Amino acid sequence: TNWLVAVAESCGWRAQSTSVPGVAQRTGATIYYIEMVPESIANPVLALMPSPGDVDLVIAAELMEAGRAIQRGLVSPDRTTLVASSHRSFAVSEKAALGDGAADPAPVLAAAHEMSKRFVCADMAVLAERHGSVISASLFGAVAAAGTLPFPREAFEATIRDGGVGVGPSLDAFAAGFEAVSQGE
Repeated sequence: TNWLVAVAESCGWRAQSTSVPGVAQRTGATIYYIEMVPESIANPVLALMPSPGDVDLVIAAELMEAGRAIQRGLVSPDRTTLVASSHRSFAVSEKAALGDGAADPAPVLAAAHEMSKRFVCADMAVLAERHGSVISASLFGAVAAAGTLPFPREAFEATIRDGGVGVGPSLDAFAAGFEAVSQGE
């Protein structure tokens, strides 16, 4: 969230972020919501939470989170780019089942393709781990490559540098996420 706000502001946009905490099976399904508008728009009125059918970009750090965003109506075929990591963090019910309790990802993948204007998906967790970073860095690269936000790659990278923490590994994971999307992975 901080990186997205920072890249927007560095490119001359106003940005506001809020969060809607949730309690889920994995304790922590918080929705982070950001609205951005060019500074040229005088006195914008920004919302505090997303409205179904009115979201340009949804980022999901795990595949079933993408499914939950679709269920909430935050993803729409005429507007939304959905960027998701394809890896799974299993829910309690999946872990507690005898044998293989993992939910079938196929319906979520099908819904993501059907319900989004553009669906961008790769294993962002493995890309981050490969570079000694965190998933937000590879997702940030995927967002930059998706082209939904009107900011150049260099602005995204400068935002990581300006953060000053884990810069090298974060830039490497960013590049991996960017390349995965650019190559259609």
